[in-house]
Amino acid sequence: MKYFLYFYYFHNYLFALISSILLLLASILLLHDIKKVLVIGSGPIVIGQAAEFDYAGTQACRSLKEEGIEVVLVNSNPATIMTDKDIADEVYIEPLTVKSLEKIILKEKPDSILPTLGGQAGLNLAMEIAETSFLEEHNVKLIGTTAQTIKKAEDRLEFKTTMEKIGEPCAPSLVVENVEDGIAFTNTIGYPVVLRPAYTLGGSGGGIAHNEEELVDILSNGLRLSRVGQVLVERCIAGWKEIEYEVMRDANGTCITVCNMENIDPVGVHTGDSIVVAPSQTLSDKEYQMLRSSALNIIDELKITGGCNVQFALHPTSFEYCVIEVNPRVSRSSALASKATGYPIAKVAAKIALGYNLDEIPNAITHKTFASFEPALDYCVVKIPRLPFDKFITASRKLTTQMKATGEVMSICTNFEGALMKAIRSLEQHVDSLINDDYSSCSDDDILELLKNVDDKRMYVIAEALRRGIDYDTIHSITMIDEWFIDKFNNIVKMEKRLATEPLTKELLLEAKRIEFPDVVIGRLAGKKEREIKELRDEYNIHAAFKMVDTCAAEFEASTPYYYSCYKSENEVIETRPEKKVLVLGSGPIRIGQGIEFDYCSVHSTWAFKAEGYETIIINNNPETVSTDFDIADKLYFEPLTPEDVESIVELEHPDGAVVQFGGQTAIKLTKSLMEMGVPILGTSAEDVDAAEDRELFDEILQECEIPRAAGKTVFTAQEAIAAANELGYPVLVRPSYVLGGQGMQIAISDEDIREFMEIINRQVQEHPILVDKYLMGKEIEVDAVCDGEDILIPGIMEHIERAGIHSGDSISVYPAQSLTQRIIDMLEEYTRRLARSLHVKGLINIQFIVYNDQVYVIEVNPRSSRTVPYISKVTGIPIVKLATQVIIGNTIKGLGYTPGLQKKADYIAIKMPVFSFEKIRGADISLGPEMKSTGECLGIAKEFNEALYKAFIGAGINLPKHKQMIMTICDSEKDEALPVAKRFAALGYTIYATWGTAKFLNDNGVEAIRVNKVEQESPTLLDLILGHKIDLVIDIPANGIERSHDGFIIRRHAIETGVNVLTSIDTANALLTSLESAGEQHTTPIDIATI
Repeated sequence: MKYFLYFYYFHNYLFALISSILLLLASILLLHDIKKVLVIGSGPIVIGQAAEFDYAGTQACRSLKEEGIEVVLVNSNPATIMTDKDIADEVYIEPLTVKSLEKIILKEKPDSILPTLGGQAGLNLAMEIAETSFLEEHNVKLIGTTAQTIKKAEDRLEFKTTMEKIGEPCAPSLVVENVEDGIAFTNTIGYPVVLRPAYTLGGSGGGIAHNEEELVDILSNGLRLSRVGQVLVERCIAGWKEIEYEVMRDANGTCITVCNMENIDPVGVHTGDSIVVAPSQTLSDKEYQMLRSSALNIIDELKITGGCNVQFALHPTSFEYCVIEVNPRVSRSSALASKATGYPIAKVAAKIALGYNLDEIPNAITHKTFASFEPALDYCVVKIPRLPFDKFITASRKLTTQMKATGEVMSICTNFEGALMKAIRSLEQHVDSLINDDYSSCSDDDILELLKNVDDKRMYVIAEALRRGIDYDTIHSITMIDEWFIDKFNNIVKMEKRLATEPLTKELLLEAKRIEFPDVVIGRLAGKKEREIKELRDEYNIHAAFKMVDTCAAEFEASTPYYYSCYKSENEVIETRPEKKVLVLGSGPIRIGQGIEFDYCSVHSTWAFKAEGYETIIINNNPETVSTDFDIADKLYFEPLTPEDVESIVELEHPDGAVVQFGGQTAIKLTKSLMEMGVPILGTSAEDVDAAEDRELFDEILQECEIPRAAGKTVFTAQEAIAAANELGYPVLVRPSYVLGGQGMQIAISDEDIREFMEIINRQVQEHPILVDKYLMGKEIEVDAVCDGEDILIPGIMEHIERAGIHSGDSISVYPAQSLTQRIIDMLEEYTRRLARSLHVKGLINIQFIVYNDQVYVIEVNPRSSRTVPYISKVTGIPIVKLATQVIIGNTIKGLGYTPGLQKKADYIAIKMPVFSFEKIRGADISLGPEMKSTGECLGIAKEFNEALYKAFIGAGINLPKHKQMIMTICDSEKDEALPVAKRFAALGYTIYATWGTAKFLNDNGVEAIRVNKVEQESPTLLDLILGHKIDLVIDIPANGIERSHDGFIIRRHAIETGVNVLTSIDTANALLTSLESAGEQHTTPIDIATI
């Protein structure tokens, strides 16, 4: 028996040893087999697919290059770090289409494609090309995951079948491919039902239907958006807890849980729009282990290799649960889990794709453990979405299963209340606590009604309900938010009351700081000034301590300085005293008007400072971005970007200077506070930044420089604005100063417009005057330049296709400018030089001009980075952020080897196309104007203008023709300009439908147009045409001002919501026609921008 046992154990040991050797050999062979990998990016930033994929893609490309792999990247987004020539060996900023991908594969001959880092866009494209025989014919394989695995997770029917096979519960459901089947199935299970289209991102096309009318509306839209025409109709389990697990698996079958997360909002709100907490706070150990086992069971059955996100619904009072969905790729939650734990998910996923196992990949933070070691958290993380309702004030604020957030913030603290308070002030929405709107006029019954609204203000309504003594059970029964969270909200509310009613003792102040009440709120409640609270804290020695994010709850020593603040704790910051130390301020959450471009600038400036021997410190709070990756700066502080939070870091680090010109308006707004802290501002001084924003100072500079601008006035009240507008003559441009993305900017054509616009602007307290300018309808030109205080370097001049009046971020931008005379080009160069010198610019400057009646006028000057910096850097090959950083620290343009002035034109034409997410924001008006509305952009680059324009439209998803039917509704003032547009569409074979006035005008002028009734008239109306899904395009040119037709608004909304392209500018329509009339995609040539 003894010998038998020896033999048994030896046999098992030998088997395990041989298995390990075989697996190691397989890994080596696989790695040996992979020499060149094509990485698919996620394309332009849209709601549901944001900067998290830039972060994941950048990390993965760097990870692959570490292994000596040649990396080819395709992504249509020029604003990302991922599409930099330093990140991959070959970089193609090309449309994400099968045709485009095939051309790149034929040119580059990769042996593998890694599709799991490009979000849903990358996954869908990989599936489309995998379903052809092209990859097999050219010996290209998918790595990271297989087509079969993707299908099992993304195809709703396959997923349901797989879950049933392994005994994992799903809500009763049916996959349908038409509306009739959806109605029939819903009638058997009853309303409400959840609709989930297959192969979509951010819950696109999904929703909860409470009746047949809603079912038909959501289902027909979901079927249209699904790549395979499938929608899952399932029993609604709204009110259950939503729990997520981020899990990893290697080819060896080793599975780990990286992080589990809990949504404060119950099932029914998209996880991207929910407040999310990590790790989960309300699960019992039994529930946690049950769902963990389920997640690992699912990832194992699907044979996923790499990262995977599993979403569960958990019944709040029983152990019943359902699997909601599985994302077999790096996702938005992966970025959050990665930043929350310090575990580099994308990096590890890339290594696994090459054949490594988890126990062979070192932990990049501890350098003592391996990737098979599950992270442990001894702190609480809170993520709050950044919703775009400040841009779309008419939009529905209701939150559903279709995502609406443009970005998010994350905060870390030792307690939930503190993490929540830090996250609220990180949002930059003029709110710094749970005290938000004024509910004093609301009765208790009104508050109970408001609690029923599932929207972004619900958290503040709960706080108000608690202030009024409404009990936990009542709040829970209405909101289905767990009572644990309600109790935590109440802790914050109780502290508000104590601060307002009790003496501010040391103990009370310490407790308020422990749960992260900022000094400004403490002062407001206690009747003191913010500075007085700071002085009191200094007296009591109450200061923030900084703890390390180390993946292992301090079990092992970490070597990566990644910190968060808290109170009542020991400081863990490693004190450093380098010769030079610089503070780089990030740009906070991604929002319309301040996007990923500013993160691009922050990261490149950090790298440039590092290269010059500086110790670099980044402060930011956005979990989606590259700047908050653990190895970008020497130290990373994951903190709100407010004066108080920044001061806590400054007092600890004592930087030699701070750079604010790369972090958008978020960083610029901190300039004055930094100077008061004694931190020198590197680059352009605060006084000169103010001079560019202050109307009177700037007018003096323009007079000195002999540069004309449109006549204008500064005002504070609606009466002053009306007087100014009448003096200048309508139309006028009304806008607040010190804003980004044209926030609050409008074109007014009447006194009534002025009244309404001023009311909207003054919803936020304005510290600075409001500007009223004469509106000039000319050609808009944009220039980015680097200035060393004496000389300037202009990489190129960009021309907008749309005339002035449409925000530059929403315009189609062309480099190099195509229609300017040499005289105008020389004038633009000279004006840029004069302005940069007069403002004493050290670093970057962005200037927007108008060319009107053969004269150049200045619209605005921004002595900082702009959203065009990444685009112009890539298409000219001039690294302007790096140059600006080198200039900031004392180098000159000539000393860096450049000839000052306008640089030689590139050999290519590059066209930047805005991309919008209007479909996701119900009730938002989509007509374009001076306030920015686009969420992202794509690029078309080619030797010829028409080819570049065609690529740009395809990249933005405008792929015409389909049915060759269109609608035109044109206001009277634009009819003459619209006539040639109509003639060109008719020549292309389009059938034109129009309302009575437009149809009569077109027919009278020789263009056949079919008259259709307006929305409020009897059928058939324009709306019937749109809902018939046979229209390619709507051209709706509304009049300026608030008297825009309600009819037009309804047409534009319904068109967008049914997938019809809508144009609201004649210039854009002309550009689209040029694209349609020119050669098709079969003649396009992919261009490697790494060679520019």
